[in-house]
Amino acid sequence: MHPPDLSPPSNGSGRSPALRFETIDPTQAGSWNERTRTRSFFHSSAWAEVLRGTYGHEPCYIAGWAGQTLAALLPMMEVNSALTGRRGVSLPFLDRCPPLLANPELAPALFAEGIKLGTARGWKYMEVRGWTTAPANHAPSISYAGHLLPLHRDTDLLFGNLDPGIRRGIRKARRESVVFSIDTTLESMREFYRLHCLTRAKHGVPPQPASFFEHIYRSVVARGQGLIVTARRAGRAVAAAVFFHDGTQALYKYGASDPKQLDLRGNNLVMWEAIQSYAARGYESLDFGRTSNENEGLRRFKRGFGAAECRIDYWKYHFARAEFMPGQDRASGWTTHVFRRMPRCVLRLAGRILYPHLS
Repeated sequence: MHPPDLSPPSNGSGRSPALRFETIDPTQAGSWNERTRTRSFFHSSAWAEVLRGTYGHEPCYIAGWAGQTLAALLPMMEVNSALTGRRGVSLPFLDRCPPLLANPELAPALFAEGIKLGTARGWKYMEVRGWTTAPANHAPSISYAGHLLPLHRDTDLLFGNLDPGIRRGIRKARRESVVFSIDTTLESMREFYRLHCLTRAKHGVPPQPASFFEHIYRSVVARGQGLIVTARRAGRAVAAAVFFHDGTQALYKYGASDPKQLDLRGNNLVMWEAIQSYAARGYESLDFGRTSNENEGLRRFKRGFGAAECRIDYWKYHFARAEFMPGQDRASGWTTHVFRRMPRCVLRLAGRILYPHLS
């Protein structure tokens, strides 16, 4: 097999400038966020700390310097699993991780550095998620639906843009005496995790381990890069969501609810209050994350908040074959039916065992 074509697109405006590349561990580089002057959660050290602390994955961020200026950055984590092999992922458990590019024409050179690093470290494959500038002259391995909501301070206009069904759900939650809170407490994170386990059990998916959310709390929420929105009735949480934020963009990361209390429409209230909060604080957009193209129900829910649908592309490069390989959507399968029948305690144990290998 021949290596993939990593030349710049044919309609480029010229040759990309030569860069000096190096591999950096942002969790060990002092003042990484300030030194690199990044304004995006994806490029900060926070998620690398979560993944290293929970699963032991090794950060391998590829930085391209033009003189003293950071011109390109590919956040990458090395996952070393006895079950699924050694590989590079940008980034595990994030729906998308756009590279930092001073010039879109730098994308092929940055991806080529990833291939060089993976070859040296013996990776099975390398996966990059959500690049809006194609890293190679090749079709994506798999695509998902993404949803992005522009924010502004006119909440009446934002509310008017909601689907009528979403507006009715918000009003119903308020009539049913569902109240909300927006905070950054560890107790709220623990309330969210209880709902997370209930939601994952309903969908036949093991929950992430509790330590994962504890690391999210310490490395993200407690440092001012995230918050938890919770809907409660009679003092008990019925729905909650975890959001990240940095620069001008907020990111909806995890949502959960009590399956027995869905009729209260707590999820509608949680999302709407988060939208209002971020809009009032001057954020420009809310990213709803990825959705399987086959999951029309969830896509409709996200569009119902006025979010515009886009495409999120993944590229997966197989080193032994020296070619790109098709991706796989894990949204469905026979395992779902098996997990749905497991006791909740067994399902949580399965999550602790499996997630280090599924990153």
